[in-house]
Amino acid sequence: MENTNTKNKCKACESCLMPFDKDSMGDKRENPRYCSYCFKDGKLCYEGTDLKEFQRVCYESMRKNGTPYILAKLYTFMIRFAPRWKK
Repeated sequence: MENTNTKNKCKACESCLMPFDKDSMGDKRENPRYCSYCFKDGKLCYEGTDLKEFQRVCYESMRKNGTPYILAKLYTFMIRFAPRWKK
């Protein structure tokens, strides 16, 4: 039988959808809802509301960090489904 606390626990960033198990900060990130890339110093790193701009920033960061082109494109596309960006 699965523990309901584990079942309802979010496993990905609500802003960029990065799985928390891929976050370099792990469970030590500042906010349980966001990854360490999206939330620093008590606030969201990208405070704007422009989804396309946020996707561009994420894509460029992923490519700079060595994410292959096709994966960066896929991950960037998926951001639109994150809770933060749903309308």
